Amino acid sequence: MLGISENIEIKKLKIESFKSSRLVGISEQAKRIVRVLLGLLLVFVFTLFLPWTQNTRARGELNALKPNHRPQTIHSIIDGRIENWYVQEGDFVEKGDTILEISEIHNQFLDPELLLRTQEQIDATSQAASAFERKVEALDLQIQALKENNILRVEQARNRLRQAELLVQSDSISFEAAKVNFDIADARLKRMKDLFEQGLKSLTDLETREQDFQKSQAALISAENQLLSSQNEKLTAAIELNAITFDFQTKLAKAESDKFTAMSSGFSTNAKVNKLRNEYSNFKVRSGMYYVVAPQTGYITRAITVGVGELIKSGSPIISILPGDYELAAEVFIRPIDLPLVHVGNKVRFIFDGWPAIIFSGWPRLSNGTFGGVVYAIDKFSDDNKNMYRVLIVPDEEDTPWPEPLRIGTGAEAIMLFNEVPVWYEIWRQLNGFPPDFYDDDIEKVKSTQLF
Repeated sequence: MLGISENIEIKKLKIESFKSSRLVGISEQAKRIVRVLLGLLLVFVFTLFLPWTQNTRARGELNALKPNHRPQTIHSIIDGRIENWYVQEGDFVEKGDTILEISEIHNQFLDPELLLRTQEQIDATSQAASAFERKVEALDLQIQALKENNILRVEQARNRLRQAELLVQSDSISFEAAKVNFDIADARLKRMKDLFEQGLKSLTDLETREQDFQKSQAALISAENQLLSSQNEKLTAAIELNAITFDFQTKLAKAESDKFTAMSSGFSTNAKVNKLRNEYSNFKVRSGMYYVVAPQTGYITRAITVGVGELIKSGSPIISILPGDYELAAEVFIRPIDLPLVHVGNKVRFIFDGWPAIIFSGWPRLSNGTFGGVVYAIDKFSDDNKNMYRVLIVPDEEDTPWPEPLRIGTGAEAIMLFNEVPVWYEIWRQLNGFPPDFYDDDIEKVKSTQLF
Protein backbone atom coordinates (compact mmCIF):
# COMPACT_ATOMS: atom_id res chain seq x y z
CA MET A 1 0.00 0.00 0.00
CA LEU A 2 1.10 3.53 -0.52
CA GLY A 3 0.43 4.62 3.06
CA ILE A 4 -1.37 7.73 1.98
CA SER A 5 -2.75 8.41 5.49
CA GLU A 6 0.82 8.78 6.69
CA ASN A 7 1.71 11.16 3.94
CA ILE A 8 2.62 14.39 5.59
CA GLU A 9 2.10 16.48 2.48
CA ILE A 10 -1.51 15.33 2.19
CA LYS A 11 -2.28 16.37 5.79
CA LYS A 12 -1.09 19.88 5.09
CA LEU A 13 -3.60 20.45 2.29
CA LYS A 14 -6.53 22.90 2.93
CA ILE A 15 -9.91 22.53 1.27
CA GLU A 16 -10.21 26.28 0.72
CA SER A 17 -7.28 26.11 -1.59
CA PHE A 18 -9.38 24.33 -4.15
CA LYS A 19 -11.42 26.39 -6.59
CA SER A 20 -14.40 24.07 -6.50
CA SER A 21 -14.51 24.31 -2.74
CA ARG A 22 -14.49 28.07 -2.91
CA LEU A 23 -17.37 28.04 -5.40
CA VAL A 24 -19.69 25.91 -3.28
CA GLY A 25 -18.65 27.15 0.14
CA ILE A 26 -20.09 30.05 2.23
CA SER A 27 -17.91 33.13 2.45
CA GLU A 28 -17.59 35.51 5.36
CA GLN A 29 -19.16 38.31 3.31
CA ALA A 30 -22.23 36.19 2.67
CA LYS A 31 -22.47 35.39 6.33
CA ARG A 32 -22.36 39.10 7.18
CA ILE A 33 -25.11 39.79 4.62
CA VAL A 34 -27.26 37.05 6.10
CA ARG A 35 -26.73 38.43 9.57
CA VAL A 36 -27.69 41.91 8.36
CA LEU A 37 -30.80 40.62 6.63
CA LEU A 38 -31.79 38.66 9.71
CA GLY A 39 -31.31 41.81 11.77
CA LEU A 40 -33.42 43.84 9.38
CA LEU A 41 -36.06 41.14 9.45
CA LEU A 42 -36.13 41.22 13.21
CA VAL A 43 -36.33 45.02 13.16
CA PHE A 44 -39.15 44.85 10.62
CA VAL A 45 -41.04 42.28 12.69
CA PHE A 46 -40.42 44.35 15.80
CA THR A 47 -41.63 47.46 13.96
CA LEU A 48 -44.84 45.74 12.94
CA PHE A 49 -45.82 45.50 16.61
CA LEU A 50 -44.97 49.07 17.47
CA PRO A 51 -47.95 51.34 18.33
CA TRP A 52 -49.07 53.59 15.46
CA THR A 53 -51.36 56.61 15.84
CA GLN A 54 -53.97 56.58 13.11
CA ASN A 55 -54.34 59.95 11.44
CA THR A 56 -55.68 61.80 8.48
CA ARG A 57 -54.47 65.04 6.93
CA ALA A 58 -56.46 68.13 6.05
CA ARG A 59 -55.41 71.37 4.40
CA GLY A 60 -56.52 74.84 5.42
CA GLU A 61 -55.33 78.22 6.64
CA LEU A 62 -55.21 80.36 9.74
CA ASN A 63 -58.05 82.70 10.60
CA ALA A 64 -59.42 84.55 13.62
CA LEU A 65 -61.52 82.56 16.05
CA LYS A 66 -64.18 85.25 16.53
CA PRO A 67 -66.01 86.60 13.46
CA ASN A 68 -65.59 90.23 14.56
CA HIS A 69 -61.82 89.74 14.71
CA ARG A 70 -61.46 88.51 11.15
CA PRO A 71 -60.33 90.76 8.28
CA GLN A 72 -63.17 92.86 7.00
CA THR A 73 -63.87 95.16 4.09
CA ILE A 74 -65.14 98.69 4.69
CA HIS A 75 -67.85 99.72 2.23
CA SER A 76 -69.26 103.07 1.28
CA ILE A 77 -72.78 103.58 2.62
CA ILE A 78 -73.66 106.33 0.14
CA ASP A 79 -72.75 107.28 -3.41
CA GLY A 80 -70.04 109.88 -3.59
CA ARG A 81 -66.69 111.07 -4.89
CA ILE A 82 -63.39 110.54 -3.11
CA GLU A 83 -61.93 113.87 -1.95
CA ASN A 84 -59.14 113.07 0.54
CA TRP A 85 -57.26 110.06 1.94
CA TYR A 86 -56.05 110.19 5.53
CA VAL A 87 -54.40 106.74 5.79
CA GLN A 88 -52.22 104.47 3.73
CA GLU A 89 -51.72 100.73 3.60
CA GLY A 90 -50.03 99.32 6.67
CA ASP A 91 -51.14 102.14 9.00
CA PHE A 92 -52.47 101.29 12.45
CA VAL A 93 -55.78 103.03 13.15
CA GLU A 94 -57.94 103.32 16.23
CA LYS A 95 -61.68 102.81 16.21
CA GLY A 96 -63.34 105.99 14.89
CA ASP A 97 -60.26 107.33 13.06
CA THR A 98 -61.06 108.99 9.73
CA ILE A 99 -59.95 106.96 6.73
CA LEU A 100 -61.13 109.09 3.81
CA GLU A 101 -63.52 111.90 2.90
CA ILE A 102 -66.13 111.73 0.16
CA SER A 103 -68.35 114.44 -1.30
CA GLU A 104 -71.98 114.42 -2.48
CA ILE A 105 -72.91 113.77 -6.10
CA HIS A 106 -76.75 113.59 -6.02
CA ASN A 107 -78.67 116.74 -7.00
CA GLN A 108 -81.16 116.49 -4.16
CA PHE A 109 -78.37 116.66 -1.56
CA LEU A 110 -76.14 119.33 -3.12
CA ASP A 111 -77.79 122.30 -1.32
CA PRO A 112 -75.38 123.43 1.45
CA GLU A 113 -78.35 124.79 3.44
CA LEU A 114 -80.36 121.59 3.07
CA LEU A 115 -80.68 120.95 6.81
CA LEU A 116 -81.68 124.58 7.54
CA ARG A 117 -84.32 124.63 4.82
CA THR A 118 -85.71 121.29 5.90
CA GLN A 119 -85.95 122.57 9.47
CA GLU A 120 -87.86 125.64 8.25
CA GLN A 121 -90.31 123.36 6.41
CA ILE A 122 -90.74 121.34 9.60
CA ASP A 123 -91.47 124.49 11.63
CA ALA A 124 -93.99 125.81 9.08
CA THR A 125 -95.78 122.50 8.79
CA SER A 126 -95.81 122.15 12.57
CA GLN A 127 -97.50 125.54 12.89
CA ALA A 128 -100.10 124.45 10.32
CA ALA A 129 -100.71 121.33 12.36
CA SER A 130 -101.11 123.47 15.49
CA ALA A 131 -103.64 125.68 13.64
CA PHE A 132 -105.69 122.63 12.75
CA GLU A 133 -105.58 121.52 16.38
CA ARG A 134 -106.85 124.93 17.51
CA LYS A 135 -109.59 124.77 14.87
CA VAL A 136 -110.65 121.41 16.24
CA GLU A 137 -110.76 122.90 19.74
CA ALA A 138 -112.90 125.83 18.47
CA LEU A 139 -115.28 123.42 16.75
CA ASP A 140 -115.54 121.43 19.97
CA LEU A 141 -116.60 124.61 21.77
CA GLN A 142 -119.07 125.36 18.98
CA ILE A 143 -120.56 121.87 19.24
CA GLN A 144 -120.84 122.22 22.99
CA ALA A 145 -122.61 125.60 22.60
CA LEU A 146 -124.99 124.11 20.03
CA LYS A 147 -125.87 121.29 22.39
CA GLU A 148 -126.50 123.65 25.31
CA ASN A 149 -128.58 126.04 23.14
CA ASN A 150 -130.53 123.13 21.74
CA ILE A 151 -131.45 122.01 25.24
CA LEU A 152 -132.93 125.44 26.00
CA ARG A 153 -134.72 125.77 22.66
CA VAL A 154 -136.17 122.27 22.93
CA GLU A 155 -137.38 123.01 26.43
CA GLN A 156 -138.97 126.28 25.24
CA ALA A 157 -140.65 124.53 22.30
CA ARG A 158 -141.95 121.80 24.57
CA ASN A 159 -143.44 124.44 26.88
CA ARG A 160 -145.16 126.07 23.90
CA LEU A 161 -146.47 122.72 22.80
CA ARG A 162 -147.76 122.06 26.28
CA GLN A 163 -149.45 125.47 26.36
CA ALA A 164 -151.07 124.74 23.01
CA GLU A 165 -152.27 121.38 24.27
CA LEU A 166 -153.80 123.00 27.35
CA LEU A 167 -155.38 125.73 25.19
CA VAL A 168 -156.89 123.03 22.97
CA GLN A 169 -158.31 121.32 26.03
CA SER A 170 -159.74 124.64 27.29
CA ASP A 171 -161.24 125.50 23.90
CA SER A 172 -162.63 121.98 23.63
CA ILE A 173 -164.44 122.48 26.93
CA SER A 174 -165.72 125.88 25.76
CA PHE A 175 -166.87 124.30 22.51
CA GLU A 176 -168.71 121.56 24.36
CA ALA A 177 -170.33 124.21 26.60
CA ALA A 178 -171.36 126.22 23.54
CA LYS A 179 -172.89 123.07 21.99
CA VAL A 180 -174.88 122.47 25.20
CA ASN A 181 -176.03 126.10 25.22
CA PHE A 182 -176.98 125.82 21.56
CA ASP A 183 -179.03 122.68 22.19
CA ILE A 184 -180.78 124.36 25.14
CA ALA A 185 -181.50 127.49 23.09
CA ASP A 186 -182.80 125.36 20.25
CA ALA A 187 -185.10 123.41 22.59
CA ARG A 188 -186.36 126.55 24.28
CA LEU A 189 -187.02 128.14 20.86
CA LYS A 190 -189.08 125.13 19.79
CA ARG A 191 -191.15 125.26 23.00
CA MET A 192 -191.63 128.99 22.59
CA LYS A 193 -192.92 128.48 19.09
CA ASP A 194 -195.35 125.90 20.37
CA LEU A 195 -196.57 128.24 23.11
CA PHE A 196 -196.81 131.11 20.65
CA GLU A 197 -198.88 129.02 18.30
CA GLN A 198 -201.09 128.10 21.20
CA GLY A 199 -201.39 131.81 22.08
CA LEU A 200 -199.81 131.38 25.42
CA LYS A 201 -196.76 133.50 24.62
CA SER A 202 -196.50 136.77 22.84
CA LEU A 203 -194.54 137.50 19.71
CA THR A 204 -192.08 139.49 21.73
CA ASP A 205 -191.24 136.51 23.80
CA LEU A 206 -190.78 134.44 20.67
CA GLU A 207 -188.49 137.03 19.14
CA THR A 208 -186.48 137.15 22.38
CA ARG A 209 -186.06 133.37 22.20
CA GLU A 210 -184.98 133.54 18.59
CA GLN A 211 -182.46 136.20 19.51
CA ASP A 212 -181.09 134.02 22.31
CA PHE A 213 -180.93 131.12 19.86
CA GLN A 214 -178.93 133.20 17.41
CA LYS A 215 -176.52 134.23 20.15
CA SER A 216 -175.95 130.63 21.26
CA GLN A 217 -175.43 129.58 17.65
CA ALA A 218 -172.87 132.40 17.19
CA ALA A 219 -171.17 131.39 20.44
CA LEU A 220 -171.00 127.76 19.21
CA ILE A 221 -169.41 128.83 15.93
CA SER A 222 -166.96 131.08 17.78
CA ALA A 223 -166.04 128.28 20.22
CA GLU A 224 -165.50 125.84 17.36
CA ASN A 225 -163.40 128.40 15.53
CA GLN A 226 -161.36 129.01 18.68
CA LEU A 227 -160.86 125.25 19.10
CA LEU A 228 -159.61 124.87 15.54
CA SER A 229 -157.27 127.82 16.07
CA SER A 230 -155.91 126.22 19.25
CA GLN A 231 -155.39 122.93 17.43
CA ASN A 232 -153.49 124.77 14.71
CA GLU A 233 -151.30 126.40 17.34
CA LYS A 234 -150.63 122.94 18.81
CA LEU A 235 -149.60 121.62 15.42
CA THR A 236 -147.43 124.69 14.90
CA ALA A 237 -145.72 124.12 18.26
CA ALA A 238 -145.07 120.45 17.38
CA ILE A 239 -143.68 121.43 13.99
CA GLU A 240 -141.50 124.06 15.65
CA LEU A 241 -140.16 121.43 18.09
CA ASN A 242 -139.31 119.11 15.22
CA ALA A 243 -137.77 122.01 13.31
CA ILE A 244 -135.57 122.87 16.29
CA THR A 245 -134.37 119.24 16.50
CA PHE A 246 -133.74 119.09 12.75
CA ASP A 247 -131.94 122.45 12.76
CA PHE A 248 -129.81 121.31 15.69
CA GLN A 249 -128.90 118.03 14.01
CA THR A 250 -128.05 119.87 10.79
CA LYS A 251 -125.82 122.39 12.54
CA LEU A 252 -124.28 119.66 14.72
CA ALA A 253 -123.56 117.48 11.68
CA LYS A 254 -121.94 120.42 9.89
CA ALA A 255 -119.85 121.34 12.93
CA GLU A 256 -118.73 117.73 13.42
CA SER A 257 -117.97 117.43 9.71
CA ASP A 258 -115.83 120.56 9.93
CA LYS A 259 -114.19 119.10 13.03
CA PHE A 260 -113.41 115.79 11.33
CA THR A 261 -112.12 117.64 8.29
CA ALA A 262 -109.85 119.71 10.51
CA MET A 263 -108.72 116.57 12.34
CA SER A 264 -108.00 114.82 9.04
CA SER A 265 -106.06 117.82 7.82
CA GLY A 266 -104.21 117.90 11.14
CA PHE A 267 -103.33 114.23 10.85
CA SER A 268 -102.13 114.75 7.29
CA THR A 269 -100.08 117.73 8.40
CA ASN A 270 -98.60 115.75 11.29
CA ALA A 271 -97.74 113.00 8.82
CA LYS A 272 -95.97 115.56 6.68
CA VAL A 273 -94.15 116.83 9.77
CA ASN A 274 -93.02 113.33 10.65
CA LYS A 275 -91.94 112.73 7.05
CA LEU A 276 -89.98 115.96 7.05
CA ARG A 277 -88.40 115.08 10.38
CA ASN A 278 -87.48 111.69 8.96
CA GLU A 279 -85.93 113.38 5.94
CA TYR A 280 -84.12 115.81 8.24
CA SER A 281 -82.72 112.91 10.27
CA ASN A 282 -81.72 111.12 7.08
CA PHE A 283 -80.02 114.25 5.77
CA LYS A 284 -78.26 114.75 9.09
CA VAL A 285 -77.09 111.13 9.23
CA ARG A 286 -76.06 111.29 5.58
CA SER A 287 -74.00 114.39 6.26
CA GLY A 288 -72.06 112.33 8.81
CA MET A 289 -71.35 109.67 6.20
CA TYR A 290 -69.11 111.93 4.17
CA TYR A 291 -66.25 110.73 6.39
CA VAL A 292 -65.50 107.00 6.37
CA VAL A 293 -64.14 105.96 9.78
CA ALA A 294 -62.53 102.79 11.07
CA PRO A 295 -65.13 100.43 12.61
CA GLN A 296 -62.53 98.93 14.96
CA THR A 297 -58.89 99.15 15.93
CA GLY A 298 -56.57 97.44 13.48
CA TYR A 299 -54.24 97.68 10.50
CA ILE A 300 -55.06 98.98 7.03
CA THR A 301 -54.20 96.07 4.76
CA ARG A 302 -55.26 97.03 1.24
CA ALA A 303 -56.94 99.95 -0.50
CA ILE A 304 -59.46 98.53 -2.97
CA THR A 305 -60.72 101.82 -4.43
CA VAL A 306 -57.88 104.29 -4.93
CA GLY A 307 -57.31 107.78 -6.25
CA VAL A 308 -58.88 111.19 -5.65
CA GLY A 309 -61.98 112.25 -7.56
CA GLU A 310 -63.01 108.70 -8.31
CA LEU A 311 -66.74 107.98 -8.03
CA ILE A 312 -67.89 105.19 -5.75
CA LYS A 313 -71.32 103.62 -5.43
CA SER A 314 -73.23 102.67 -2.34
CA GLY A 315 -72.02 99.33 -1.05
CA SER A 316 -68.76 99.44 -3.00
CA PRO A 317 -65.70 98.10 -1.12
CA ILE A 318 -63.20 100.83 -0.30
CA ILE A 319 -60.54 99.40 1.97
CA SER A 320 -59.84 96.29 4.03
CA ILE A 321 -58.81 96.32 7.68
CA LEU A 322 -57.32 93.66 9.93
CA PRO A 323 -58.21 93.87 13.66
CA GLY A 324 -55.19 94.50 15.83
CA ASP A 325 -56.15 92.07 18.58
CA TYR A 326 -57.34 88.63 17.57
CA GLU A 327 -57.13 85.02 18.65
CA LEU A 328 -55.79 82.69 16.00
CA ALA A 329 -57.59 79.56 14.91
CA ALA A 330 -57.11 77.24 11.98
CA GLU A 331 -59.90 76.27 9.64
CA VAL A 332 -59.28 73.11 7.65
CA PHE A 333 -61.49 71.04 5.37
CA ILE A 334 -61.93 67.30 5.80
CA ARG A 335 -63.45 64.66 3.58
CA PRO A 336 -66.96 63.33 4.31
CA ILE A 337 -65.45 59.89 5.02
CA ASP A 338 -63.43 61.36 7.90
CA LEU A 339 -66.28 63.43 9.34
CA PRO A 340 -67.64 60.76 11.72
CA LEU A 341 -64.15 60.36 13.19
CA VAL A 342 -63.65 63.99 14.18
CA HIS A 343 -65.15 65.27 17.42
CA VAL A 344 -64.86 68.44 19.44
CA GLY A 345 -61.83 68.11 21.72
CA ASN A 346 -59.79 65.80 19.44
CA LYS A 347 -56.05 66.43 19.37
CA VAL A 348 -54.49 67.76 16.16
CA ARG A 349 -50.89 68.36 15.04
CA PHE A 350 -50.12 71.27 12.71
CA ILE A 351 -47.53 71.99 10.04
CA PHE A 352 -47.49 75.68 9.16
CA ASP A 353 -46.30 76.98 5.80
CA GLY A 354 -42.79 78.42 6.02
CA TRP A 355 -42.12 76.64 9.32
CA PRO A 356 -39.60 73.73 8.98
CA ALA A 357 -40.74 70.47 10.43
CA ILE A 358 -39.77 66.80 10.56
CA ILE A 359 -42.93 64.73 10.42
CA PHE A 360 -43.66 61.25 11.74
CA SER A 361 -47.42 61.21 11.37
CA GLY A 362 -47.83 57.86 13.13
CA TRP A 363 -45.50 58.83 15.98
CA PRO A 364 -46.44 62.44 16.75
CA ARG A 365 -44.18 62.51 19.82
CA LEU A 366 -41.16 62.04 17.59
CA SER A 367 -42.15 64.85 15.20
CA ASN A 368 -40.28 68.11 15.34
CA GLY A 369 -41.56 71.55 14.27
CA THR A 370 -45.23 70.64 14.64
CA PHE A 371 -47.66 72.33 16.98
CA GLY A 372 -50.66 71.07 18.86
CA GLY A 373 -54.30 72.01 18.44
CA VAL A 374 -57.75 71.03 19.67
CA VAL A 375 -60.91 70.73 17.57
CA TYR A 376 -63.14 73.67 18.58
CA ALA A 377 -66.11 73.39 16.20
CA ILE A 378 -67.31 71.39 13.20
CA ASP A 379 -69.64 72.73 10.52
CA LYS A 380 -73.02 71.08 10.18
CA PHE A 381 -73.06 71.45 6.40
CA SER A 382 -70.54 70.82 3.65
CA ASP A 383 -68.81 73.41 1.52
CA ASP A 384 -70.71 73.74 -1.75
CA ASN A 385 -67.63 74.09 -3.92
CA LYS A 386 -65.33 71.51 -2.38
CA ASN A 387 -67.83 69.03 -0.93
CA MET A 388 -65.76 69.16 2.25
CA TYR A 389 -66.58 69.92 5.88
CA ARG A 390 -64.92 72.82 7.67
CA VAL A 391 -63.31 72.17 11.07
CA LEU A 392 -62.24 75.03 13.35
CA ILE A 393 -59.17 74.27 15.49
CA VAL A 394 -57.68 76.37 18.31
CA PRO A 395 -54.21 76.11 19.93
CA ASP A 396 -53.71 73.38 22.51
CA GLU A 397 -53.04 75.09 25.84
CA GLU A 398 -51.26 72.00 27.10
CA ASP A 399 -48.80 72.01 24.19
CA THR A 400 -46.17 74.36 22.79
CA PRO A 401 -47.66 77.76 21.93
CA TRP A 402 -48.03 78.57 18.26
CA PRO A 403 -45.26 80.78 16.79
CA GLU A 404 -45.72 84.51 17.27
CA PRO A 405 -44.97 85.44 13.61
CA LEU A 406 -48.00 83.48 12.36
CA ARG A 407 -50.57 85.67 10.62
CA ILE A 408 -54.10 85.26 9.34
CA GLY A 409 -54.06 83.55 5.96
CA THR A 410 -50.99 81.39 6.65
CA GLY A 411 -51.41 77.95 5.15
CA ALA A 412 -51.65 75.07 7.58
CA GLU A 413 -51.75 71.31 7.25
CA ALA A 414 -53.51 69.49 10.06
CA ILE A 415 -52.73 65.93 11.12
CA MET A 416 -55.80 64.74 12.98
CA LEU A 417 -54.95 62.00 15.45
CA PHE A 418 -57.26 59.07 16.10
CA ASN A 419 -56.77 55.69 17.77
CA GLU A 420 -53.46 53.95 18.51
CA VAL A 421 -53.06 50.56 16.75
CA PRO A 422 -50.12 48.30 15.85
CA VAL A 423 -48.19 49.10 12.71
CA TRP A 424 -49.20 45.81 11.07
CA TYR A 425 -52.88 46.67 11.59
CA GLU A 426 -52.38 50.09 10.00
CA ILE A 427 -50.61 48.52 6.99
CA TRP A 428 -53.45 46.02 6.63
CA ARG A 429 -56.01 48.86 6.87
CA GLN A 430 -54.23 50.96 4.26
CA LEU A 431 -53.96 48.01 1.86
CA ASN A 432 -57.69 47.37 2.20
CA GLY A 433 -58.63 51.07 1.96
CA PHE A 434 -60.51 51.08 5.27
CA PRO A 435 -61.06 54.39 7.12
CA PRO A 436 -59.28 54.99 10.45
CA ASP A 437 -60.87 53.53 13.55
CA PHE A 438 -63.40 55.64 15.39
CA TYR A 439 -61.98 57.73 18.18
CA ASP A 440 -62.63 55.87 21.45
CA ASP A 441 -62.49 57.56 24.86
CA ASP A 442 -62.27 54.17 26.61
CA ILE A 443 -58.53 53.92 27.32
CA GLU A 444 -58.67 50.30 28.40
CA LYS A 445 -60.38 49.31 25.17
CA VAL A 446 -57.72 51.15 23.18
CA LYS A 447 -54.94 49.39 25.07
CA SER A 448 -56.56 46.03 24.46
CA THR A 449 -56.20 46.58 20.70
CA GLN A 450 -52.45 47.13 21.00
CA LEU A 451 -50.10 44.19 20.68
CA PHE A 452 -47.05 46.11 21.83
